[in-house]
Amino acid sequence: MRIFARALTVHAHCDLPCGVYDPAQARIEAESVKAIQEKYQANEDPAFRTRAIQIKEQRAELVKHHLDVLWSDYFKAPHFEKYPQLHTLFNDAVKQAGAAGVKGSNDPASGQKLLELIAEIDKIFWETKQA
Repeated sequence: MRIFARALTVHAHCDLPCGVYDPAQARIEAESVKAIQEKYQANEDPAFRTRAIQIKEQRAELVKHHLDVLWSDYFKAPHFEKYPQLHTLFNDAVKQAGAAGVKGSNDPASGQKLLELIAEIDKIFWETKQA
């Protein structure tokens, strides 16, 4: 009967754990978010602004995804012991990428704040790669 059981669908960063992680993926998407916010501010066309918001929100979701992959797949218990602020830093960055941050704002300052949080994660990430 087991051969007739429904298959379980699972999702992962990739099909084979590749070990390739880099906060640059989140940073690039966050740079896009900030650039879109700047273009939104410089353009009064309603159609352009609507499209800008849609793209900004898609990019913000990608930021959240890349941060989640780093947090859950790359960083391990010894990292969190050495850098006790890491959980809070990731939480703050993911929230900044969400509705409380760039998704809820078209102000480039919110995009800059997201970039600064990712830069802090990046610094710690590269310190762990040196160890």
